[in-house]
Amino acid sequence: MIQVDDKIISLDVFEKHFICDLNACKGACCVDGDAGAPMLEKEVTILEDIYEQIKPYMLQKGIDVVDKLGVAVLDSEGEVTTPLVNNRECAFVIEENGISKCAIEKAQLAGKVDFKKPISCHLFPIRIKEYRDFDAVNYEEIKICEPACKCGSELEVPVYVFLKNPLIRKYGETWYNKLLEAAKLLAK
Repeated sequence: MIQVDDKIISLDVFEKHFICDLNACKGACCVDGDAGAPMLEKEVTILEDIYEQIKPYMLQKGIDVVDKLGVAVLDSEGEVTTPLVNNRECAFVIEENGISKCAIEKAQLAGKVDFKKPISCHLFPIRIKEYRDFDAVNYEEIKICEPACKCGSELEVPVYVFLKNPLIRKYGETWYNKLLEAAKLLAK
């Protein structure tokens, strides 16, 4: 583990390689799971405020779930997450050319909203657990991401490099620059 400010970072974030390969995995992280994407309370408020702008990009089955349950639900562990369609796929998932993608992100790319998507989705496969005195920043290795690991290894792109923009979104550029310094020290 490496500490940067009040963040404790798993060595896997530095040592593992990763580049999403949507042509191989088809966006499986949006549709395979037993819970929705973890969400922060402020993200719930944002999604409630922009839901009408996102709705035109959603599939009807997702709209039906959100209209019934809301933009967020509590999972079996009491964590706030996006709701699921058929207890499997995120309510905000869409499909383009056989690849699962995010309706929230599609609305953002179209200039309809400023919010990209929940930070947990943007940071995946990094998972962050917030404690009172620190954040634990961990790499989550899952089978559906094997193509991303292979692609990242072939191109020698560590997880923290692939996730530069979401890490900056979460913790800021100053913190990310400190992370880069820690990576340089680790490499020696």
